[in-house]
Amino acid sequence: MKPAGHLIAAIMLCMPALAVAGAPAAAGEPVLRVCADPNNLPFSNAKEEGFENRLARMVGNALHARVEYTWWAQRRGFVRNTLKAGLCDVVMGVPSGYGLALTTRPYYRSTFVFVYRKDRAYDLHALDDPRLATLKIGLHVLGNDNPPPALILARRGITDNVIGYSIYGDYRDANPPARLIEAVARGDVDVAIAWGPLAGYFARQAPAELAVAPIDQPDDAPLPMQFSVSLGVRKGDHALKDRLDSVLQKLRPEIDVLLRDYAVPLLNAPPDMAASGP
Repeated sequence: MKPAGHLIAAIMLCMPALAVAGAPAAAGEPVLRVCADPNNLPFSNAKEEGFENRLARMVGNALHARVEYTWWAQRRGFVRNTLKAGLCDVVMGVPSGYGLALTTRPYYRSTFVFVYRKDRAYDLHALDDPRLATLKIGLHVLGNDNPPPALILARRGITDNVIGYSIYGDYRDANPPARLIEAVARGDVDVAIAWGPLAGYFARQAPAELAVAPIDQPDDAPLPMQFSVSLGVRKGDHALKDRLDSVLQKLRPEIDVLLRDYAVPLLNAPPDMAASGP
């Protein structure tokens, strides 16, 4: 799950299950049962347009398995009501080492980023930049929970010029997280702070040219700003985890192309980051 009601929800932290897609599998037919959000681009949606949907198809093909979905809004209780309830077997994006699942080797690493209009030429990279005290800043919020950049800005006394945009929005509307990036393009805010995959995807679709700049990790950050992302399976399901690890290694070149297709800002993963949960 991911910063978008997705990884952010997994890091910081329901709605009823909506549907299981597809007809029942034939007896003996291998099935990859995926837990996913039906309205969470660029990660996933019910039309299977997200990069996690495409990754699921790639993994399913490599396993000679059909992909089936349990759709559930990725909010508090997502893992409990899907993966842990046995409705599905894999979540396509969780923080590596995520405590509620057994995680595979990471398949990408990203960071929070600044988003601003290129014609503003801010060249922002650090939350200590003094200009942030006067610029109008937009960022995603999760109800009463705030993402790491909001906590860091608050430590620096930067609160009055910060505007929160719900990452969930009205869930009946498509792509609620896009509202923040659209606000930058319109000039309603000077700069947005968002999880990299969200920012890169929606910035590329904006009517104005937008810069997407990775944020340097401050030394005093109370929470990390950069995360490695893995597949998550039920704790104890080491057999599936090992099969997925093997597939991810084999698909590495194709996954890199997939992530670039979705404009995911990528960081180099630490060499020892073949993480798995307990």
